[in-house]
Amino acid sequence: MRVRYSYLPQQFADVGSLWDDLRRLVESGDFTLGAPVTEFETRFADLIGTRHAIGVGSGTDALKLSLKAAGVGYGDEVITAANTFIATAGAIAEISATPVFIDCDDTFCMDVGQLEAAITPKTKAVMPVHYTGYVADMPRIMAIAEINGLAVIEDACQAILATTNGRKAGTWGLAAGFSLHPLKNLNVWGDAGIIVTDDDDLAATLRLLRNHGMVSRDEIAVLGYNSRLDSLQAVVGNWLIGEAAAITEARIANAAYYDDALAKIP
Repeated sequence: MRVRYSYLPQQFADVGSLWDDLRRLVESGDFTLGAPVTEFETRFADLIGTRHAIGVGSGTDALKLSLKAAGVGYGDEVITAANTFIATAGAIAEISATPVFIDCDDTFCMDVGQLEAAITPKTKAVMPVHYTGYVADMPRIMAIAEINGLAVIEDACQAILATTNGRKAGTWGLAAGFSLHPLKNLNVWGDAGIIVTDDDDLAATLRLLRNHGMVSRDEIAVLGYNSRLDSLQAVVGNWLIGEAAAITEARIANAAYYDDALAKIP
């Protein structure tokens, strides 16, 4: 039996209303940080339960810009999980910080028992990775980070709507980065990401960093990046976001089916 790697052809087999939305976008010419982006950011913040959501170019950028906005930079160390996609370490290295890896436990997330021993005078932040929808032990991570004065930036790229202790991934740390890559449970038609935070000042800094640091066409507040969420991708995101919970529940049910069936094999 051939098992499909993804359900994308099935998911987007009938997108008549989406084409209508995209046609209206083309007619408006509202391609850069336009109304669809603002709408998607508002809806995503509501979905996760945070004050702010800032759309960016990818999940990797969501992590990188969050670290940058938190003041992490050259010579700083960021503790993260060894069991993750390369983008976690790449985001840390891209701002000239150093990733410090600790092993995972049986959840495949960061082994919090190894966290304190990895902290050095150079440690500036902790980036727990919520792996394949399983949330790291955030109560313990936050307690250790607070004692040691460390920022916590959650790598929630694989954890839209994942929860622990009654709280969603992305609501624990200073900020969290999510991916909207086509294989994620809330997906668009290419690369895109989004950052969530409850910190007003951090959100303002992130909005500058994603758009070259521009206050206006004539005023640059900081040296930033070109990492805007495309209006086209925001239109796709708005088309799907209402189905995020149903998609997530279907994935959980499918995983449970495999768990049950595979457990019966000697």
